Amino acid sequence: MSAAVGGKTGMQTRPSLDLPPLERFTDWVRCICVVTFDLELGQVIETIYPGDVELTPQEKLNICYMAFPDSNSGCTQDTTYHFCTRQSGISLSASQEQYCRQAPTFLQINPNFLYGFVHFRQQKNPLLPRGYYQKSLVVLTVLPLFGLFYHVVDTIAAQFFDNGEVAIETGCHHIDHWKLPEPGEILKLPFMGSVIHCRIPLRSDTPQKQLFMDTSSYQSTSGPPIVLPTIHETNFYESLKSSLTHCQMLWELVLLNEPVVVMAPTPSASSSIVQSLCSIIWPLNYASEVRPFFTIHDSDFMEITSKVNRSGILLGLTNPFFSKTLCDWPHILCVGDANGGQMLNAEKLYKKPWDGKTLDSKPGFYSQYKPYLYTDKSLFKKLVNIGSRPDNVQNAILRRHFLELTQCFMIPLERYLSTLIMPLRKQISLFKALPQTKPFCFDDFLQMLQQSGPTLSGGIKGDIEGLYRKFVNCSNFNSWLKSRLEDVDRELRESHLEMLCNTDLSHDIISTRQQVEVVDLVLKLKDKLKDLDGKSNEKRRKLQNQLNSVMRSVDDELKSLLLSNGALREAFEL
Repeated sequence: MSAAVGGKTGMQTRPSLDLPPLERFTDWVRCICVVTFDLELGQVIETIYPGDVELTPQEKLNICYMAFPDSNSGCTQDTTYHFCTRQSGISLSASQEQYCRQAPTFLQINPNFLYGFVHFRQQKNPLLPRGYYQKSLVVLTVLPLFGLFYHVVDTIAAQFFDNGEVAIETGCHHIDHWKLPEPGEILKLPFMGSVIHCRIPLRSDTPQKQLFMDTSSYQSTSGPPIVLPTIHETNFYESLKSSLTHCQMLWELVLLNEPVVVMAPTPSASSSIVQSLCSIIWPLNYASEVRPFFTIHDSDFMEITSKVNRSGILLGLTNPFFSKTLCDWPHILCVGDANGGQMLNAEKLYKKPWDGKTLDSKPGFYSQYKPYLYTDKSLFKKLVNIGSRPDNVQNAILRRHFLELTQCFMIPLERYLSTLIMPLRKQISLFKALPQTKPFCFDDFLQMLQQSGPTLSGGIKGDIEGLYRKFVNCSNFNSWLKSRLEDVDRELRESHLEMLCNTDLSHDIISTRQQVEVVDLVLKLKDKLKDLDGKSNEKRRKLQNQLNSVMRSVDDELKSLLLSNGALREAFEL
């Protein structure tokens, strides 16, 4: 497979491995690419696996540029990071659709975007014209499972740089034999000489549920177990330890979909910080665009950096060029060295208001934002005053704090929504249309909030009413409300289906209804049967029995009317 991406100044694709498609593989990964540096062509896609995967010229171009750190980022030797790039809208597989129905909203698949997990190697080699060997292995997927795919790309890369393309083929062969990505299941995934033990969260899970996977008695010919306690998280504390004093303000900005730029020295730092910011409002889904590592060569560069219609986005950058191009952005977080600085020096990362015209590249938080909430200083003290603690413990403390803050903020909204939903269940009837939820009314919500008294985690105070007023006009709120109303609609439909299956539809009941109601009931039963088409289950059998019961219960005139409709006649089993 070979395709041109550009001329001498652009990217070009060399022949790919001509290998058969992998059916189960594509439920997990779209493809794996090797990108190398060609002295004449620049970054070049050297290999695409499987060989029949179709990538548009623009997708290839974006992958090529994202696969290498910016020239000014100073990366040497090996570095691992991830990016997010636009892709031509694809249809999800049946297992991916099932994944979306079961996974939490913040782990949903967006078919318009691809995640790229990169392992980049740069080594000095005096035999090469530029004096450096540069090559990247890129795993592309629609699944936002960061813990898993960082392990996958690093494991394949370690063997690829020693043994060549056979390592890619082996890795893909193993992935092709994995179980489907099913939330809630303990997955044991054989991979490159070991077995990965992990679990994708369920939508119904308790947030931050501790998962224990006992591997003490584990025996397998596939290799020793590797336990991934979390399959989807980045290390929140390690990413943000230089910005701890600003975390609460950053939480507000992310909650309200404010556009935030992160300027970091490396793509590894950039992508980890941006992804941690995205997750700071979990279990609420961040509903705006996320670009963990972004370059001037991205096809969306003009659209994203334009001053016109600038909307919420989390944007990660490494090239100092952006300090001039984006100096007018309202919120810019600049971090220093590659590890984000020492946590004990975090207070030195000052907030620096500026005029929107000049911006230096010194570490700091550049913003004129006035937070709605007063800063909770107890969190920072809790993290710095206990002495040395493992990063994973600090990470758990930080995540728990913002999880509780987000949950406390959302509880009043959930309570108000429940007042709109509760009456609907009592209104479900066989002979009426499904009841519709009343629209969200902020004034009614505000009245309920004032009666109950707004409180947030840890007794945090401030203009809480103002924060809600701003929140209900942003994308995160609209996404939450849409998702919750979809949940309600699904629950109502399931309740209605149970009623259709189990209500007595004998002659005594049917004879008391008007003809139009009976016809409407038959249409409902037919539609439900159509929804269950192809599924041999108990509900389908019950619905068919109910249809036949209705037919036996009606008089000859109505029976003739029903049978005169060809579509209805096919639904009856006489």
